[in-house]
Amino acid sequence: MAITLSVSDMPRAPLSARLTPSQVWGIAMLAPYFTLIFLVVGINIKMLIALFLSGFFIEQRSWIKWLSVLFILPWAVPSIPTILSVRFMLNPEWGMVNQIIFKLTGDDGPNWLNDPAVALSMAIGVHIWKSLPFWTLILITGRLAISHDLLEAASVDGATRWQKFRYITWPSMQTLYLTCTLLSMIWTLGDFNSVYLLTGGGPADLTHVLSTLGIRYLRLDQLNLAMASIVCAMPLVLPLVYFMMKRLSR
Repeated sequence: MAITLSVSDMPRAPLSARLTPSQVWGIAMLAPYFTLIFLVVGINIKMLIALFLSGFFIEQRSWIKWLSVLFILPWAVPSIPTILSVRFMLNPEWGMVNQIIFKLTGDDGPNWLNDPAVALSMAIGVHIWKSLPFWTLILITGRLAISHDLLEAASVDGATRWQKFRYITWPSMQTLYLTCTLLSMIWTLGDFNSVYLLTGGGPADLTHVLSTLGIRYLRLDQLNLAMASIVCAMPLVLPLVYFMMKRLSR
């Protein structure tokens, strides 16, 4: 009796053996670069939007209060179902986003997570969307701590909204804003879910950040590189912790 084996039945070499050393080191060299992009772009956009929305949500209107409840939901809902839902919506075949594009234009939508630049941008967008409500609430507390007498006096003197922000609001919130920015950098550096759950580091391991690179190397049976990727984050974390503690101790 003849025995046939399919390709899937044949033993395969471990994944680490199917990658050349140059490919393994290529992943390691790209991760710090993408981590810096993730930090610089994600944090600055997130904190600027939070600063703007903090002024919007302190308006005394009933519909704004109801809107604030919806706004806080992404932060309140657990990360895993939230980010996986976004990944399903971006599926090129049956995702909701491409379905809407097909109904409106008659053309197939793009493969959102197949391009490294687009995939990293989506991961940054998910991170901003998920953590924006928290930082907005923090900055709202800073705005509410500003004396109303100063704002009323500025209104009597004919100050515009921009002048109130420039000469009253920003000087009063500057320390809080910078402290939140430093703290957000530390937390974002360890943000594992936004990248790993959305892109898995793909396509072709081109969107890994330092927080996901260690897990990738563990899957490649590269324990030394996995530990090294964690240690590489220390030169970024320690200065941030030092500057934050120095500002808080003033």
